[in-house]
Amino acid sequence: MYALTEKGERIRAMFGAIAPRYDLLNRLLSLGIDQRWRRFAVKQIGVAKTGRVLDVATGTGDVALEIASRTASDVSIVGVDFCPEMVELGRVKVQQAGLEERIALQVAPCEDIPYPDETFEAATIAFGIRNVVDRKKGLTEMQRVIRKGGRIVVLEFSKPTAPVFSSLYNFYFLKVLPLIGGMFSRFSAYKYLPDSVLEFPSREDFKGIMKEAGFSDVKHYDLTGGIATVYVGVK
Repeated sequence: MYALTEKGERIRAMFGAIAPRYDLLNRLLSLGIDQRWRRFAVKQIGVAKTGRVLDVATGTGDVALEIASRTASDVSIVGVDFCPEMVELGRVKVQQAGLEERIALQVAPCEDIPYPDETFEAATIAFGIRNVVDRKKGLTEMQRVIRKGGRIVVLEFSKPTAPVFSSLYNFYFLKVLPLIGGMFSRFSAYKYLPDSVLEFPSREDFKGIMKEAGFSDVKHYDLTGGIATVYVGVK
């Protein structure tokens, strides 16, 4: 079993603590835009009518459910996440959607995916790679379990590109968001969110890490003025 670093354990405990309010706060703090971002990301996976798709850092299963809604019924989805509390909530949502036959969720970190080489047609990770302590190892592990020619799709928060929009966004992200998050959940968790985005590599640097992990034809798409970015690479 992969041993998380001390930092990784702290992040896992933090997400476990906010799990019950996680979905509500995502919708509230993003004004529902996060759902559109997930839909765009899922459209990039390019999976045919059959096969398996892996969703890493699946959380409460939003992306796994989105993949199920936008692929053929013969496509199965596996979601993994290092936070047991998130996975349990995700299983409830999968059951409520009647998709237990298509979606399986389990506890596992990005750096140690418990599947053989070339098991999946594609892999996704939404708002999760930022929380992986060893990002290159995590991406390399995702590359390992994807079949040749398969895609990885990464959706992550990023820093806006337009100066004026960036100033407004930074005020909301750094000042307002932690306060709202603290009203419903833990202030420290929603202070961690903007801090982790600010320290995340630039778009070009992150694409470089993807290439080092074995992906080619790496490109990115900025969404909503660059608040979020979708990265796509091919094994």
